[in-house]
Amino acid sequence: QVQLVESGGGLVQAGDSLRLSCAASGITFSRYTMGWFRQGPGKERECVAVITGTGAMTYYEDSVKGRFTTSRDNAKNTVYLQMNSLKPEDTAVYYCAADRSFAVLTSRTQYHYWGQGTQVTVSS
Repeated sequence: QVQLVESGGGLVQAGDSLRLSCAASGITFSRYTMGWFRQGPGKERECVAVITGTGAMTYYEDSVKGRFTTSRDNAKNTVYLQMNSLKPEDTAVYYCAADRSFAVLTSRTQYHYWGQGTQVTVSS
């Protein structure tokens, strides 16, 4: 049974940092591309960051480039999203997703497995 469990969300002020974690089980983690998505109030779920299985390739959505960094520890079956200089518009539920691929996947329809999400709220 595949499980993705996010943690690390919370309420912070603008300019603060948070690190989200996503622990995976039930998959050969290093063979999976991992994506981070977010869904703000009244908005579509969007991809903000992706990292391939070896960590060799990453992708960032334009609005988070230079502020967010994704990384992974394959020995711990965990992927991270370091979020710096947070803005109120980053407020959303953040989800991690996994799919068995060597490619950078940026569409939600490309991911087979999803976590339950963690709330990030940034106050101004």
